[in-house]
Amino acid sequence: FKRKNALGENVIIQSIGANSGVIVAGAIFTLPALYILQDKYPEITINFFEVFMSSLLGGILGILLLIPFRKYFVSIMHGKYPFPEATATTQVLVSGEKGGNQAKPLIYAGLVGGLYDFIIATFGWWSETVSTRIVGVGEMLADKAKVVFKVNTGAAVLGLGYIIGLKYSAIICAGSFLVWLVIIPLMSAIFGSEVLTFGNDAITQTVGSMSAEEIFTTYARHIGIGGIATAGVIGIINSWGIIKGAVGLAAKELKGKTGIVQTEEIRTQKDLSMKIIAIGSIITIILVALFFYFDVMQGNLLHTIVAIVLVAGISFLFTTVAANAIAIVGTNPVSGMTLMTLILASVVMVAVGLKGATGMVASLVMGGVVCTALSMAGGFITDLKIGYWLGSTPAKQQTWKFLGTLVSAATVGGVIMILNKTYGFSSGALAAPQANAMAAVIDPLMNGVAAPWLLYGIGAVLALVLTYFKVPALAFALGMFIPLELNLPLIVGGAINWYVTTRSKDEAVNTARGEKGTLLASGFIAGGALMGVVSAAMRFGGINLVNEAWLENPLSQVASLVAYVLLIVYLVKASMNIKKS
Repeated sequence: FKRKNALGENVIIQSIGANSGVIVAGAIFTLPALYILQDKYPEITINFFEVFMSSLLGGILGILLLIPFRKYFVSIMHGKYPFPEATATTQVLVSGEKGGNQAKPLIYAGLVGGLYDFIIATFGWWSETVSTRIVGVGEMLADKAKVVFKVNTGAAVLGLGYIIGLKYSAIICAGSFLVWLVIIPLMSAIFGSEVLTFGNDAITQTVGSMSAEEIFTTYARHIGIGGIATAGVIGIINSWGIIKGAVGLAAKELKGKTGIVQTEEIRTQKDLSMKIIAIGSIITIILVALFFYFDVMQGNLLHTIVAIVLVAGISFLFTTVAANAIAIVGTNPVSGMTLMTLILASVVMVAVGLKGATGMVASLVMGGVVCTALSMAGGFITDLKIGYWLGSTPAKQQTWKFLGTLVSAATVGGVIMILNKTYGFSSGALAAPQANAMAAVIDPLMNGVAAPWLLYGIGAVLALVLTYFKVPALAFALGMFIPLELNLPLIVGGAINWYVTTRSKDEAVNTARGEKGTLLASGFIAGGALMGVVSAAMRFGGINLVNEAWLENPLSQVASLVAYVLLIVYLVKASMNIKKS
């Protein structure tokens, strides 16, 4: 409509629209596990109210808990975190506002990246993942030594790696390499003939009979979870002054005496008042307590008190971890933190007498609230960084975010129930891997089986060692937790960034090339995400054009490698092709 100066409005619209993604991420990791467990325990019942309330209250709690930390992550630490998702979205918004030559590279990259990912997801002309198993030696190494390399060849993940940069990509991949090249092969070599249950009798295979991927999901990934949790605690300790200051300011404002002379606050630094945040947080926690007491805990006061202390405490402490992870790698380890929450919740709730199917429902709903809160905190810090770069008023972003949360929670609840009735979450096209993992963990715990504390402890010790040597423990632990095929493209993208920005002796040329590369990478991410939605909608509508037989042929991975190399060449050439002023 050729509307001028609409950038500020677009920032708000983007922030409201992003709600659906973070609410879905919070809900989809935990709540489908209720349906999965229902197959085994028919007495478990799920209703729209439980799904809606856990998503709504978790989302609101996440917003309120994050706001006091906005200035630290967004303003004080400006320039020290890459904020890959915020960078990509900002480039899209700015280019859309400027139009013309500024928008052309973004549009072209969006078309290339979108078409590339659309072909993979919709037609399957080439495989999405390339594995070393496509050659005989690779197959032998995977089977005998449990050594395997895999890379996701999608355009969106490559773009994400470019924006993250080489430094953090290398740290993330170092975590992945430790797991896939050291821990997994060593476990197979040392414990190959043994069944390592770590207290979980559901594990019946010997380590040697498992594939590298199975060893990762059964054992090694838990080391990453322990590392993430410990890195989070270290982050909490390091930022304790910020937490203490935020809480102290809230307390002073509530008493009506801030102790400072009132000055005119800069518009772009104006948050909702601490009084509103503190009162809002208290009201939200009371509502969560009432929801737990009358619905989830079936009128048991002790269980409700224990549950609310766990939910409020974990959400508050891990908010900074979620924000920190998004600021560094653009990926929120919310599933890992939620898994840790579920384990703690299950152990504690069993200790106070809540067991069996009722305990499973209670722990999963608690996990749903925490997961949504942390997902919202991670997603919202991205929105606030975009607003900071583009001059929006934080208080307005924060106010509109609540409305978006209400609408998204209502929508997500209905969608989850419809998808379960249509497809189911246990298996098939909509098998929810994270929710299945949550169900697999919580079932034995609620029936008296222990958690793999030894693996969590190894991850914790590793995080402490990394911190001692000044290595970012969270980024490293994320690499251990996130699958290898999603980490390797990050270092490819980071290496492209390094190459593009170091080829010229003229620093201005290098900077211009780097900025153009960021624009193109943003186009890859936006195009890939958009066409991913289109492809998913087609699948949902029953349109499946993928030739599964071809994808099982190793040649499909060879084709994928060729296409990936061409995509890399395009990104490098287009980034370095700048007009001299």
